[in-house]
Amino acid sequence: MATNRKARQDYFLSDFNEAGIALKGSEIKSIRSGHVSLTESYILINEHEAWLVDAYIAPYEHARPFTHDPRRKRKLLLHRSEIDRLWNHVRQKGVTIIPTKLYLKEGLAKIEIAIAKGKSKYDKRQIIAKRDMEREMERHYKRKNG
Repeated sequence: MATNRKARQDYFLSDFNEAGIALKGSEIKSIRSGHVSLTESYILINEHEAWLVDAYIAPYEHARPFTHDPRRKRKLLLHRSEIDRLWNHVRQKGVTIIPTKLYLKEGLAKIEIAIAKGKSKYDKRQIIAKRDMEREMERHYKRKNG
């Protein structure tokens, strides 16, 4: 339904997990129609609970008088051991938890979250240069053998 493409560009991602989301009725209908954005969202952990913060789920147009706040905090459904493990990662300097994908699985909304460590500009440039070099080598190989 939605992916956070900026996440792979700005962060080194590791330790992917799947979590459920506690949603209202109008939110799930809006997700099914594809009106979701995870671009600036992140996961907040406090008091043994995990929360999805700043994810945008557009108000469902056919539920006008009973609409939801598009940027409200939404509780993530994780086991206590998973939350504790994620909390231990977050205590490290420069590490955060971000959502990478939102999708439907057997009719339920699920979110894929990952441990993320920020990339510097140098890292980003190096990755782009490596990708360009590989592309150039592939073109040269095709010309030589093709």
